[in-house]
Amino acid sequence: MADPLASVPLGSLRVFEAAARLGSFTRAAAELGMTQAAVSWQVRALEQRLGRPLFRRLPREVVLTPAGERLFRAASEAMNGLRSALTDLAGDGDSVLAVTSLPTFGSQWLAPRLGAFQIRHPSIAVRLEATSRVVDLLREDFDVAVRMGAGNWPGLVAHELFTPTLAPLCTPDLKARLGPLSGPEALLDAPRIGVAEEWARWFDAAGVKTDPVRHPAPRFAADTQVLEIASAMQGHGIALASPAFYAAELAAGRLVQLFDAVFPICSPYWLVYAEDRRRQRKIAAFRDWLLALVAEDPEIRRMAA
Repeated sequence: MADPLASVPLGSLRVFEAAARLGSFTRAAAELGMTQAAVSWQVRALEQRLGRPLFRRLPREVVLTPAGERLFRAASEAMNGLRSALTDLAGDGDSVLAVTSLPTFGSQWLAPRLGAFQIRHPSIAVRLEATSRVVDLLREDFDVAVRMGAGNWPGLVAHELFTPTLAPLCTPDLKARLGPLSGPEALLDAPRIGVAEEWARWFDAAGVKTDPVRHPAPRFAADTQVLEIASAMQGHGIALASPAFYAAELAAGRLVQLFDAVFPICSPYWLVYAEDRRRQRKIAAFRDWLLALVAEDPEIRRMAA
């Protein structure tokens, strides 16, 4: 049987992949250094060879047909594999490791420890972006990500790190102003920061029944413990946060934990990266270092226990 690739110019597949990824012939032309007319011609030629349309042409964009979607998945994987291999062969692919992380994990736990990784691997520079946006590791210019979820992302390898627990934290001054706390129920009327439903879960874990909407609290967007703790450290209230992320503040006495009751966040943190890059030196080095660091962290081990 003849190889179907023999009848399809690889250049046309490259043009198709760019147009499908960007959703525009014009943007694909700009990325590839071609004219919009040349991109349109290449795509049309590919559709004629395959005998079916790959795009629906709309006024300001192009949308993949079912056949286009199928071809794009395969073309995207192939192009990513080629880009990774060419970068490695060029010799500079291992010089910079681009990491995307959720804000709290990135700023409170990972960033303070990256110096140790740089000392161990001086030839690898780390670029860290802390964002709530879910970065597409198969298409965007990032090597690894730390995200929360079920750990079943197609095309990605996922290593479970840990499931954080939340506890009430505040400043020593606020604790003093609150006076003697007879038990967790004393926090029902205390100034609180965060999501009312999470506070209801903490009260439930502490054996206190309450209406989650009884005392609405100032709240921030998802995974923004760092903002809630920043507000708490100004004395504005008590925030639910993970002691593992604020071990330094707790040890220094800038924060105190009120009561031992904790509850786990629903989803664990995961380290993820593209499956076809699992053997890349910089990714393997970061993976091994991070997994060992998590396993040795006393606060994370205490949470797991």
